[in-house]
Amino acid sequence: MVVDTLFTGGRIRTFDPEQPWAEALGVTDNRISYVGSLEDAPEARHTVQLEGRLLTPGVADTHNHLLLGFDDLAVSLDQVQSLDVVRARIAEFAETHPELDWVCAENALYSVVEGRRPNADDLVGVTDKPVFITTYDQHSVWLNRPALAKLGILNGGDIAWGNPEVDATTGEPTGWITDFYTSAMTIAGLAELQRDIPMYSPDRRYRKITNSLEMAARVGITTVVEPQVPLAELDLFARAEREGKLTSRTIAAIYHPVGADGDFRERITGAIRETPQHDRFALGPVKLYADDVIEPHTAAMLADYANRPGHRGHTSLEPTEFTKLFVELDRLGYQVHTHATGDWGTQLTLDSIEAALQANGARDARHGIVHVECLAPEDLPRFRELGVVAAMQPRHASPDLVAGTWMDNVGEARWDRAWRFRSMIESGARVTFSSDWQVGEMDPLVGIYSAMTRARLDGQDAWTVGERLDLDRTLEAYTKGGAEAFHRESTVGMLRVGYLADLVVWSGDLYSMEPQEILEQQADLTVVGGTAIHDLRGELNGVAVAAKLSDPAGHGQACSEPNAAQHSHSHIS
Repeated sequence: MVVDTLFTGGRIRTFDPEQPWAEALGVTDNRISYVGSLEDAPEARHTVQLEGRLLTPGVADTHNHLLLGFDDLAVSLDQVQSLDVVRARIAEFAETHPELDWVCAENALYSVVEGRRPNADDLVGVTDKPVFITTYDQHSVWLNRPALAKLGILNGGDIAWGNPEVDATTGEPTGWITDFYTSAMTIAGLAELQRDIPMYSPDRRYRKITNSLEMAARVGITTVVEPQVPLAELDLFARAEREGKLTSRTIAAIYHPVGADGDFRERITGAIRETPQHDRFALGPVKLYADDVIEPHTAAMLADYANRPGHRGHTSLEPTEFTKLFVELDRLGYQVHTHATGDWGTQLTLDSIEAALQANGARDARHGIVHVECLAPEDLPRFRELGVVAAMQPRHASPDLVAGTWMDNVGEARWDRAWRFRSMIESGARVTFSSDWQVGEMDPLVGIYSAMTRARLDGQDAWTVGERLDLDRTLEAYTKGGAEAFHRESTVGMLRVGYLADLVVWSGDLYSMEPQEILEQQADLTVVGGTAIHDLRGELNGVAVAAKLSDPAGHGQACSEPNAAQHSHSHIS
């Protein structure tokens, strides 16, 4: 036998229980054709010398919002903790872009104003242009007064893409919009956004997809799940395929608004049936919301928020109606992945999955619960018992993101319920890790570090350290776990003969490093189906995906070329 390419000279972690480690790996055409010792390795037309580096299965980023990647014409507020900096960046952007009717900004922190939510008054005097700002988790929007006027909210008008907050004393809109993302992905919500907000035009949304896929290739991601695609935007992925931009394998989950009826479900079925699917693109999962998010007190909690007595948030639907909807989706054969952050939201989803099993009978559905940020102790074993996938994001557990607002809202007495990675894996549940880009950095090495430390990127302020994981279990959740979450464990997720040759060569041996050193590494080579989609050193005659320069002045994301910017490995103040 002669293989096309032989990898050897480093560490090869297969995650195949029958052969966990190997000295050499061969690829022929698009599949793995040899895994074993160097002594028994076949001849090869081409050899990649690993030189001590680590080779693993490619990363499956099972919750990656391709459609939310950085916009080239939006101000970055990533990790900005000062209102003065927010004001300065928006003012400078408005002045240097007189051709734009709106100033759009992304990734604002809830805690940018201490002790309360931001409001329109915080932006007075910055610019006369309407300002539209999304929070880092995409669940809230911050508007200035010109934006409120432009959208008709000042006059009491409604919007289809969120719920305007009203000051209890004055009765006036504050400029803060809640329940944004669940409303924005409805047919009416998206139509209004596309009509009114330039950042949501089809061309800019398409550019986000392609920018995000370029970044995915650069950081070692071979499979990416876009977790909630509106039916109206499926054609953007068809365009990406036509233009050769679908580099990583892409699975699109269709967003199901909680109030949608049977006609909408028929449309989902029709879209799945009519949309061409192949090894680089698949439809099928359906995305639901059980609740919202903890930061603005809108996630559903079993007990009052620590800093808001008498308030427990809310579920997306009345609980019996939510369960009825879930049972119906299960009956129709869908795999459902449900957003749930509060412990009540998670419990309601588990209850609904159990009700579906009782009503429709057992099947290997692998319904997933996404985030599982706060988990009641009695619900931990139910993931394994019900066959539920815990789709979690290690970076979310970092104090960089949750110190202050999240921690204060939940309260220290419930911190032991937060992001229970280790407990979930040791319970025997299926666990998959992901980035939730662009809520968190797409780079899986940042997530790996976060799972291992539960600290800030500078190593400080580690918390709930009993839930830390070792490198091996973390990597397994990013690779094999991701394949299992979407029924792909027979073709990807392990390095085994006959499997698709989806793999990544890291710049060093991660197993020999301390967590802080891992942050300094990168993907040298990303391979999908035997073809290099990112080749930093030209080892497979591929092309390195160029890292885009971030704009140090905060003038949006574009500097020289329209690629998505990657978050820095440093904490930006």
